[in-house]
Amino acid sequence: MSMNDLRRMLVVVTATSDCVKLVQDAFGLAERFGATVFLLDVVHDPFAYTGWNLPMPSFEKEYRKLLEGVRKRLRVIVKKAKDKGLSIESLVREGHPFDEILKVVEENRIDLLVMPAHEEYRLEHYLTGKVMDKLVRKMPCSILLVRQEEGTLCET
Repeated sequence: MSMNDLRRMLVVVTATSDCVKLVQDAFGLAERFGATVFLLDVVHDPFAYTGWNLPMPSFEKEYRKLLEGVRKRLRVIVKKAKDKGLSIESLVREGHPFDEILKVVEENRIDLLVMPAHEEYRLEHYLTGKVMDKLVRKMPCSILLVRQEEGTLCET
């Protein structure tokens, strides 16, 4: 893909990632190339994994609260983008990040995947590092990693 062919961008944000600069940079590219932006947050579904034998009604309630918070945050970002005249769609998927990102890329014929690049500490590497490695190797589209400034949470 050449940058002149950039029509559909997938921007991956997460509740734990710093993404103000990521979103701003992606929106700048979208404006410049007239691209449609798909904004995606993938939330791990703890109930999708087998082996849980404990009743956890309060955990499920917290998970649903997390999902609603993600949707609310994305609605705010989408409203700001639409106010600027951008073509944008938000998606919240539940499951394994690699699988869900790949599905969205394939379903929407994404030309460019935009993701945050940031320092990883041990826990963060455990949670996201393997996903990032797999994405870089297997993604059928170009990938742009945007370096984040420290302490810029995704609350645009």
